[in-house]
Amino acid sequence: MTQAASWLELTEQGAPELMKVVSGARESILSDGALSNKTKTLMTMLCDALLGHGGGVETIANRARAAGASEEEIAETVGVAFLMGGLPALVTGANAFKR
Repeated sequence: MTQAASWLELTEQGAPELMKVVSGARESILSDGALSNKTKTLMTMLCDALLGHGGGVETIANRARAAGASEEEIAETVGVAFLMGGLPALVTGANAFKR
């Protein structure tokens, strides 16, 4: 069984000029500044948990690990998701512990 194309692949194929804009914005916004890339990546994981994107939480948690986030930082971010979004955010946020 083949895996469905990601939104990144679909956008690149269907709207390559738009994807250039999106990629440029992502690179600019997520680069180190007053907040580190690691912190911003944890923030994106938090948002995906609040929005119910389990697969995104898993992917972004691994991206945060690669950026140097500890398991404790990931767990605390999932805790903030629970505080702000309740049990549904916690259920989704638990995907951060998949590897």
